[in-house]
Amino acid sequence: MINDSVKIGSGVFQRFWKKHFRKGSFLRNLSIVMSGTAIAQLIGFALMPVISRLFSPTDFGVFGSYNSVLGVITAIVTLQYTQAIMLPRGKIEALNLFFAACISVAAITVLCLLTGIVAPDIIRNLIKVEAWWFVPLLAISALAFGLHQTLQAWCVRIKAFAETSRAQIVQSLASVSIWLMSGLLQAGAVGLILGSVVSQFIASLKLWNVFKKDLDQAGYFFHWHNVKATSLEYRDFPLYSAPQNLMNALSQGLPVLLLGHFYGIAIAGAYAFGMKILHLPTNFILRPLRQVLFQKASEVDNLGQDIQPLFVKSTCGLMLLATLPTIIIFVWAPRFFPWIFGKEWLTAGIYVRWLILWIFISFSNVPAVLFARILRQQRNLFFFECLILSSRTIILVAGGIYWDALRTIIAFSILGFLLNLTLILWIWVLVCRRTVIKADNGI
Repeated sequence: MINDSVKIGSGVFQRFWKKHFRKGSFLRNLSIVMSGTAIAQLIGFALMPVISRLFSPTDFGVFGSYNSVLGVITAIVTLQYTQAIMLPRGKIEALNLFFAACISVAAITVLCLLTGIVAPDIIRNLIKVEAWWFVPLLAISALAFGLHQTLQAWCVRIKAFAETSRAQIVQSLASVSIWLMSGLLQAGAVGLILGSVVSQFIASLKLWNVFKKDLDQAGYFFHWHNVKATSLEYRDFPLYSAPQNLMNALSQGLPVLLLGHFYGIAIAGAYAFGMKILHLPTNFILRPLRQVLFQKASEVDNLGQDIQPLFVKSTCGLMLLATLPTIIIFVWAPRFFPWIFGKEWLTAGIYVRWLILWIFISFSNVPAVLFARILRQQRNLFFFECLILSSRTIILVAGGIYWDALRTIIAFSILGFLLNLTLILWIWVLVCRRTVIKADNGI
């Protein structure tokens, strides 16, 4: 009897495995990328209590300001052609978009260098540093991030998820190693920045090997006119998606810059450190999900199938997954932070208690952002990001004038919650409407 039960259970498991974890399946690809992300995030999280004691809130404030400025540049460094790489059915057309992204990266890197030469004081004042070499380092960082984005987009298209996982692990090991050495040498914020930049280049080298092999097999020859023609065909990405991404980067970076302006770089550092800690576990889910879900949704849409079930399952699944951690962090973050990271990070724990409300809903809105691109809503997303940027600016400036830092952060988080919830509901309506239209047309 027991043997029969074991055999039945084994058979059910085998059928489930073959159905859901077959080679190339959504769950298999997701599990592969998540395994790499898990290792990478665990490395960073495990050593963060050490790193937090090697660097001060001021160091993280400069690092956060630097990343805010860099985030604005990297938001448009590929002109969002990396997002378009997933959409063409043919490989040659996708390769044209790949090289369009590379050309964009090169052009914007040069533009960053020229801007740094012409107006270096503007950048130094934003980052709150005096050293001149932060300006060319910003351009090098933009190049590193742009190349990494482009190569990763190609690896996702060809489902090279094992390679992207290994690249994430290498990147995490490299960045943490450099941070530890820099902290011991008391290098300050520059050590944090160098760790981030160098690790991007190292990870890109691993992804380059995958792309080079695929390029050789395709027998592709670069033709400027073909690249230009394909770029024009997908011009809605640089015209609308890139500015939309720029607006998002500005609104994400504004808190660090404006908190630093109104309350000092140490307050900005507490905010930046708190957000970094929150992003460590969320990136464990979101980095692989963005890659695999966008590839899967694009594939389903190209086959003419209904994308509504995938949207609902992914969005509701993320909400359910985030509910319990959100409650725990809201209740206990002010107690955990001084104990784990050091007493100087108590303020960061207090901020995290309220920031988790915004992080909860932004964690859940990832499917909405991805599906909006499949629905070619780049233009409307751009206007929505303009609304987000303007409303966040008003809250932060008004808070800086009339409130203390905590009240400003609470208002900022509640606003982020409401805006992201609006985005989810809007895209859900569009997806449902598309399903109805397909049903009426008999598709």
